[in-house]
Amino acid sequence: MSITPSTPAVSKIRRKQILSMVGEGKRVDGRSLLEYRNLEIEVGSIEKAEGSAFVKLGKTKVLVGVKIEEGTPYEDTPNEGVLMVNAELVPLASPVFEPGPPDENAIELARVVDRGIRESKAIDLGKLCIEPGKRVFIVFVDIYVLDHDGNLIDASGIASLAALANAKVPQVPDFEYTWEDAPKLPLREYPIPTTFAKLGDAIIADPCLEEEQVMSARLTVTTTSKGDVCAMQKGGVGTFSVEDVLSIVSLARERGEETREKVLEAVGVG
Repeated sequence: MSITPSTPAVSKIRRKQILSMVGEGKRVDGRSLLEYRNLEIEVGSIEKAEGSAFVKLGKTKVLVGVKIEEGTPYEDTPNEGVLMVNAELVPLASPVFEPGPPDENAIELARVVDRGIRESKAIDLGKLCIEPGKRVFIVFVDIYVLDHDGNLIDASGIASLAALANAKVPQVPDFEYTWEDAPKLPLREYPIPTTFAKLGDAIIADPCLEEEQVMSARLTVTTTSKGDVCAMQKGGVGTFSVEDVLSIVSLARERGEETREKVLEAVGVG
């Protein structure tokens, strides 16, 4: 499964040109192989949401809204709040995005973002229990892709994290905040996804859309503030060697730290 939808393939000439450039250490937009595009983060973009963030990664634009509502916990976690992540590929963002129910690309995007947040235990869900087994807070993270120019995973993951860090838990009857920064959503970790692609024998960071159309494989590594890997996702039919993966993990840790600082600065934490 690939988060790069079935777009009209680049021509054979263009494909050869892109691969040739990468082989020479160059890229279609002038970046070096491991250089990220410019990242911009704005929070509080949606007035009626409990939290929100708008992210621009190069020309890719993603808006995330967080809603927090009272609901019923899962039977196997009666003392914990609930996290739900959804993604919508807005038709205006790309000619290949179609209206209607989420397709496999939107579902995968939501799952990858969800996994990074969930496996890092970013949200202290135990503090979102109002009445064990009966009432908890449900955190809805809604991702809207507004402009698609590649690397939706990183843009969506960063925007989701910023929106969560910006979110406030509403007051409900018979509930008192049990954490220091009330009423802000209790976060204890800041996971950052970093995506790399393989073009020919080369590894590049933060692929743009044209590069995604030519890549043989993609690997996303999500890291925590301690540098731990909390999630990984591979896409494409190509392969990565053990050396490739170890190198990518090391690069993801470095890049994750830089991006995390930008997120914390945008939300006023630290």
